Amino acid sequence: MEEKNRFTVKEVQQKTYKRRDAWWTVLLVDPVASRLVVPVANHTGITPNQISLAAFLLGGVAAGFFFLGDPVSLLAGAFLYHLSFLLDCMDGKIARLKGTGSVFGMWLDYMLDRFRVVTCALALMGGQFVLTGQLFYLGLAILIIFLDMLRYMDALQFYKLRQEMKKKIRQAKRNARQAYQQPFDEEDDDTVKTPPSATPVINMDLNAAFKKRFGWYLKIRDRLERARIRPHLFSGIEYQMFIFIIAPITGWIPQITLAASLLLFLFEAALIYKMWLSTRDLHHHLKEIEESAKSETPLQRLA
Repeated sequence: MEEKNRFTVKEVQQKTYKRRDAWWTVLLVDPVASRLVVPVANHTGITPNQISLAAFLLGGVAAGFFFLGDPVSLLAGAFLYHLSFLLDCMDGKIARLKGTGSVFGMWLDYMLDRFRVVTCALALMGGQFVLTGQLFYLGLAILIIFLDMLRYMDALQFYKLRQEMKKKIRQAKRNARQAYQQPFDEEDDDTVKTPPSATPVINMDLNAAFKKRFGWYLKIRDRLERARIRPHLFSGIEYQMFIFIIAPITGWIPQITLAASLLLFLFEAALIYKMWLSTRDLHHHLKEIEESAKSETPLQRLA
Protein backbone atom coordinates (compact mmCIF):
# COMPACT_ATOMS: atom_id res chain seq x y z
CA MET A 1 0.00 0.00 0.00
CA GLU A 2 1.29 3.43 -0.88
CA GLU A 3 2.57 5.57 1.93
CA LYS A 4 0.05 8.32 1.18
CA ASN A 5 -2.74 5.91 2.06
CA ARG A 6 -1.37 5.08 5.48
CA PHE A 7 -3.30 6.70 8.27
CA THR A 8 -2.02 7.50 11.76
CA VAL A 9 -3.81 7.58 15.10
CA LYS A 10 -3.48 11.36 15.18
CA GLU A 11 -5.04 11.62 11.74
CA VAL A 12 -7.89 9.36 12.83
CA GLN A 13 -8.50 11.57 15.84
CA GLN A 14 -8.43 14.78 13.80
CA LYS A 15 -10.68 13.54 11.01
CA THR A 16 -13.13 11.28 12.80
CA TYR A 17 -13.61 12.54 16.34
CA LYS A 18 -16.86 14.42 16.81
CA ARG A 19 -16.66 17.88 18.31
CA ARG A 20 -18.90 16.66 21.13
CA ASP A 21 -19.84 13.11 22.00
CA ALA A 22 -21.24 10.97 24.79
CA TRP A 23 -18.90 10.66 27.78
CA TRP A 24 -18.98 6.86 27.51
CA THR A 25 -17.71 7.11 23.94
CA VAL A 26 -15.11 9.79 24.67
CA LEU A 27 -13.63 8.08 27.73
CA LEU A 28 -14.13 4.36 27.13
CA VAL A 29 -14.48 3.80 23.40
CA ASP A 30 -12.67 6.40 21.30
CA PRO A 31 -9.19 5.74 22.76
CA VAL A 32 -9.46 2.09 21.71
CA ALA A 33 -11.47 2.51 18.51
CA SER A 34 -9.10 5.12 17.07
CA ARG A 35 -6.18 2.71 17.43
CA LEU A 36 -8.06 -0.22 15.95
CA VAL A 37 -9.16 1.87 12.98
CA VAL A 38 -5.54 2.39 11.88
CA PRO A 39 -4.69 -1.23 10.94
CA VAL A 40 -8.17 -1.84 9.54
CA ALA A 41 -8.00 1.25 7.34
CA ASN A 42 -4.38 0.72 6.29
CA HIS A 43 -4.26 -3.03 5.70
CA THR A 44 -7.76 -4.21 4.83
CA GLY A 45 -10.55 -3.40 2.42
CA ILE A 46 -13.26 -3.81 5.04
CA THR A 47 -16.11 -1.38 4.43
CA PRO A 48 -18.11 0.55 7.04
CA ASN A 49 -21.25 -1.42 6.16
CA GLN A 50 -19.43 -4.70 6.77
CA ILE A 51 -18.35 -3.45 10.19
CA SER A 52 -21.94 -2.41 10.94
CA LEU A 53 -23.13 -5.92 10.11
CA ALA A 54 -20.37 -7.46 12.23
CA ALA A 55 -21.35 -5.23 15.16
CA PHE A 56 -24.97 -6.33 14.83
CA LEU A 57 -24.07 -10.02 14.67
CA LEU A 58 -21.84 -9.67 17.69
CA GLY A 59 -24.72 -8.01 19.49
CA GLY A 60 -26.82 -11.04 18.59
CA VAL A 61 -24.26 -13.32 20.21
CA ALA A 62 -24.35 -11.09 23.30
CA ALA A 63 -28.14 -11.48 23.34
CA GLY A 64 -27.71 -15.26 23.37
CA PHE A 65 -25.57 -15.06 26.48
CA PHE A 66 -27.99 -12.61 28.08
CA PHE A 67 -30.82 -15.08 27.62
CA LEU A 68 -28.92 -17.81 29.48
CA GLY A 69 -29.04 -15.54 32.49
CA ASP A 70 -26.41 -17.11 34.76
CA PRO A 71 -23.67 -14.82 36.17
CA VAL A 72 -20.91 -16.07 33.84
CA SER A 73 -23.13 -15.75 30.77
CA LEU A 74 -24.17 -12.26 31.81
CA LEU A 75 -20.51 -11.23 32.08
CA ALA A 76 -19.81 -12.67 28.64
CA GLY A 77 -22.84 -10.88 27.22
CA ALA A 78 -21.76 -7.55 28.71
CA PHE A 79 -18.25 -7.91 27.26
CA LEU A 80 -19.58 -8.82 23.81
CA TYR A 81 -22.06 -5.96 23.87
CA HIS A 82 -19.29 -3.47 24.62
CA LEU A 83 -17.21 -4.99 21.81
CA SER A 84 -20.23 -4.69 19.51
CA PHE A 85 -20.55 -1.00 20.38
CA LEU A 86 -16.82 -0.54 19.79
CA LEU A 87 -17.22 -1.91 16.26
CA ASP A 88 -20.26 0.29 15.80
CA CYS A 89 -18.09 3.33 16.52
CA MET A 90 -15.39 2.14 14.15
CA ASP A 91 -17.65 1.98 11.10
CA GLY A 92 -18.37 5.71 11.23
CA LYS A 93 -14.73 6.56 11.81
CA ILE A 94 -13.59 4.57 8.80
CA ALA A 95 -16.32 6.14 6.68
CA ARG A 96 -15.22 9.65 7.67
CA LEU A 97 -11.54 8.83 7.39
CA LYS A 98 -11.74 7.35 3.88
CA GLY A 99 -14.69 9.39 2.67
CA THR A 100 -16.65 6.20 1.94
CA GLY A 101 -19.78 7.04 3.90
CA SER A 102 -23.18 6.87 2.22
CA VAL A 103 -26.80 7.70 2.97
CA PHE A 104 -27.63 3.99 2.86
CA GLY A 105 -24.82 3.30 5.30
CA MET A 106 -26.24 5.83 7.75
CA TRP A 107 -29.67 4.20 7.48
CA LEU A 108 -28.22 0.71 7.88
CA ASP A 109 -26.20 1.69 10.93
CA TYR A 110 -29.21 3.34 12.57
CA MET A 111 -31.59 0.43 11.90
CA LEU A 112 -29.12 -2.23 13.07
CA ASP A 113 -28.52 -0.26 16.26
CA ARG A 114 -32.23 -0.24 17.01
CA PHE A 115 -32.60 -3.95 16.23
CA ARG A 116 -29.65 -4.72 18.50
CA VAL A 117 -31.24 -2.87 21.40
CA VAL A 118 -34.59 -4.64 20.90
CA THR A 119 -32.93 -8.06 20.60
CA CYS A 120 -30.73 -7.61 23.65
CA ALA A 121 -33.55 -6.12 25.76
CA LEU A 122 -35.84 -9.06 24.99
CA ALA A 123 -33.03 -11.56 25.57
CA LEU A 124 -31.80 -10.05 28.85
CA MET A 125 -35.20 -9.59 30.41
CA GLY A 126 -36.65 -12.71 28.83
CA GLY A 127 -33.85 -14.75 30.31
CA GLN A 128 -34.53 -13.32 33.75
CA PHE A 129 -38.23 -14.08 33.33
CA VAL A 130 -37.46 -17.72 32.47
CA LEU A 131 -35.22 -18.02 35.53
CA THR A 132 -37.52 -16.27 38.01
CA GLY A 133 -41.00 -16.48 36.51
CA GLN A 134 -41.56 -12.80 37.35
CA LEU A 135 -43.59 -10.89 34.74
CA PHE A 136 -41.93 -7.71 36.02
CA TYR A 137 -38.93 -8.44 33.76
CA LEU A 138 -41.09 -8.49 30.64
CA GLY A 139 -42.35 -5.07 31.65
CA LEU A 140 -38.76 -3.87 31.91
CA ALA A 141 -38.08 -5.12 28.37
CA ILE A 142 -41.00 -3.06 27.08
CA LEU A 143 -39.76 -0.03 29.04
CA ILE A 144 -36.26 -0.29 27.55
CA ILE A 145 -37.55 -0.57 23.98
CA PHE A 146 -40.01 2.29 24.46
CA LEU A 147 -37.46 4.70 25.96
CA ASP A 148 -34.82 3.86 23.36
CA MET A 149 -37.28 4.58 20.55
CA LEU A 150 -38.50 7.73 22.29
CA ARG A 151 -34.96 9.04 22.67
CA TYR A 152 -34.11 8.73 18.99
CA MET A 153 -37.51 9.98 17.85
CA ASP A 154 -36.95 13.04 20.04
CA ALA A 155 -33.53 13.59 18.51
CA LEU A 156 -35.04 13.57 15.01
CA GLN A 157 -37.85 15.93 15.95
CA PHE A 158 -35.47 18.30 17.75
CA TYR A 159 -33.37 18.47 14.59
CA LYS A 160 -36.45 19.27 12.46
CA LEU A 161 -37.56 21.91 14.94
CA ARG A 162 -34.15 23.58 14.94
CA GLN A 163 -34.21 23.68 11.14
CA GLU A 164 -37.65 25.26 11.19
CA MET A 165 -36.49 27.87 13.70
CA LYS A 166 -33.53 28.75 11.47
CA LYS A 167 -35.93 29.08 8.56
CA LYS A 168 -38.05 31.55 10.53
CA ILE A 169 -34.93 33.50 11.49
CA ARG A 170 -33.90 33.81 7.85
CA GLN A 171 -37.39 35.03 6.95
CA ALA A 172 -37.27 37.58 9.76
CA LYS A 173 -33.95 38.84 8.45
CA ARG A 174 -35.44 39.23 5.00
CA ASN A 175 -38.26 41.27 6.52
CA ALA A 176 -35.75 43.43 8.38
CA ARG A 177 -33.76 43.96 5.19
CA GLN A 178 -36.87 45.09 3.34
CA ALA A 179 -37.82 47.44 6.16
CA TYR A 180 -34.40 49.04 6.49
CA GLN A 181 -32.91 48.41 3.05
CA GLN A 182 -30.01 46.47 4.61
CA PRO A 183 -27.79 43.79 3.04
CA PHE A 184 -28.78 40.22 3.84
CA ASP A 185 -26.30 37.47 4.63
CA GLU A 186 -27.88 34.03 4.13
CA GLU A 187 -25.15 32.33 6.15
CA ASP A 188 -25.63 34.46 9.27
CA ASP A 189 -28.49 32.82 11.15
CA ASP A 190 -28.08 34.55 14.50
CA THR A 191 -27.96 38.31 13.87
CA VAL A 192 -29.65 40.96 11.76
CA LYS A 193 -27.59 44.04 10.95
CA THR A 194 -29.08 47.45 10.31
CA PRO A 195 -27.36 50.12 8.23
CA PRO A 196 -24.61 52.12 9.94
CA SER A 197 -26.88 55.17 10.10
CA ALA A 198 -29.65 53.19 11.74
CA THR A 199 -29.60 51.17 14.95
CA PRO A 200 -27.25 48.56 16.47
CA VAL A 201 -27.11 44.85 15.78
CA ILE A 202 -30.12 42.72 16.73
CA ASN A 203 -28.88 39.65 18.56
CA MET A 204 -31.40 36.86 18.19
CA ASP A 205 -30.30 34.57 20.99
CA LEU A 206 -32.63 31.58 21.06
CA ASN A 207 -31.17 30.42 24.37
CA ALA A 208 -31.52 33.73 26.20
CA ALA A 209 -34.22 32.54 28.60
CA PHE A 210 -32.37 29.33 29.38
CA LYS A 211 -29.10 31.17 30.03
CA LYS A 212 -30.87 33.65 32.27
CA ARG A 213 -32.44 30.91 34.39
CA PHE A 214 -29.51 28.49 34.43
CA GLY A 215 -26.37 30.59 34.21
CA TRP A 216 -24.47 28.13 36.40
CA TYR A 217 -25.02 25.45 33.76
CA LEU A 218 -22.98 27.36 31.17
CA LYS A 219 -19.76 26.96 33.18
CA ILE A 220 -20.30 23.21 33.48
CA ARG A 221 -21.15 22.98 29.78
CA ASP A 222 -17.97 24.81 28.76
CA ARG A 223 -15.79 22.54 30.88
CA LEU A 224 -17.38 19.42 29.46
CA GLU A 225 -17.12 20.64 25.88
CA ARG A 226 -13.42 21.35 26.31
CA ALA A 227 -13.09 17.61 26.94
CA ARG A 228 -15.37 16.84 23.92
CA ILE A 229 -18.14 15.65 26.27
CA ARG A 230 -21.63 16.85 25.45
CA PRO A 231 -23.69 18.26 28.31
CA HIS A 232 -26.46 15.73 27.74
CA LEU A 233 -24.77 13.35 30.15
CA PHE A 234 -27.32 10.56 29.99
CA SER A 235 -28.32 9.96 26.40
CA GLY A 236 -29.32 6.83 24.50
CA ILE A 237 -25.71 5.62 24.51
CA GLU A 238 -25.30 5.76 28.27
CA TYR A 239 -28.74 4.21 28.66
CA GLN A 240 -27.70 1.18 26.61
CA MET A 241 -24.38 0.82 28.39
CA PHE A 242 -25.89 0.92 31.85
CA ILE A 243 -28.50 -1.70 30.99
CA PHE A 244 -26.46 -4.06 28.81
CA ILE A 245 -23.06 -3.72 30.48
CA ILE A 246 -23.23 -2.40 34.03
CA ALA A 247 -26.47 -4.17 35.00
CA PRO A 248 -25.34 -7.66 33.85
CA ILE A 249 -21.90 -7.21 35.43
CA THR A 250 -23.28 -6.18 38.81
CA GLY A 251 -26.29 -8.48 38.72
CA TRP A 252 -28.53 -5.57 39.77
CA ILE A 253 -30.60 -5.78 36.60
CA PRO A 254 -33.97 -4.40 37.75
CA GLN A 255 -32.45 -1.72 39.99
CA ILE A 256 -30.07 -0.34 37.37
CA THR A 257 -32.66 -0.58 34.61
CA LEU A 258 -35.14 1.50 36.61
CA ALA A 259 -32.48 4.01 37.69
CA ALA A 260 -31.16 4.38 34.13
CA SER A 261 -34.69 4.79 32.79
CA LEU A 262 -35.36 7.56 35.30
CA LEU A 263 -32.13 9.36 34.39
CA LEU A 264 -32.85 9.15 30.68
CA PHE A 265 -36.37 10.46 31.22
CA LEU A 266 -35.10 13.40 33.31
CA PHE A 267 -32.46 14.39 30.77
CA GLU A 268 -34.98 14.13 27.93
CA ALA A 269 -37.42 16.26 29.90
CA ALA A 270 -34.66 18.86 30.39
CA LEU A 271 -34.05 18.95 26.64
CA ILE A 272 -37.74 19.40 25.97
CA TYR A 273 -37.89 22.24 28.50
CA LYS A 274 -34.85 23.92 26.93
CA MET A 275 -36.38 23.63 23.45
CA TRP A 276 -39.65 25.09 24.76
CA LEU A 277 -37.77 28.09 26.14
CA SER A 278 -36.02 28.50 22.78
CA THR A 279 -39.34 28.62 20.95
CA ARG A 280 -40.52 31.33 23.32
CA ASP A 281 -37.34 33.32 22.64
CA LEU A 282 -37.89 32.88 18.91
CA HIS A 283 -41.47 34.13 19.03
CA HIS A 284 -40.41 37.08 21.18
CA HIS A 285 -37.71 38.13 18.71
CA LEU A 286 -39.96 37.71 15.69
CA LYS A 287 -42.67 39.80 17.34
CA GLU A 288 -40.17 42.56 18.14
CA ILE A 289 -39.07 42.72 14.51
CA GLU A 290 -42.62 42.68 13.18
CA GLU A 291 -43.83 45.42 15.52
CA SER A 292 -40.81 47.58 14.73
CA ALA A 293 -41.38 47.20 10.99
CA LYS A 294 -45.06 48.15 11.33
CA SER A 295 -44.33 51.21 13.41
CA GLU A 296 -41.42 52.25 11.18
CA THR A 297 -39.28 52.84 14.24
CA PRO A 298 -35.66 51.68 14.52
CA LEU A 299 -35.07 48.24 15.87
CA GLN A 300 -33.52 48.18 19.32
CA ARG A 301 -30.78 45.86 20.53
CA LEU A 302 -32.24 42.65 21.96
CA ALA A 303 -30.63 41.08 25.05
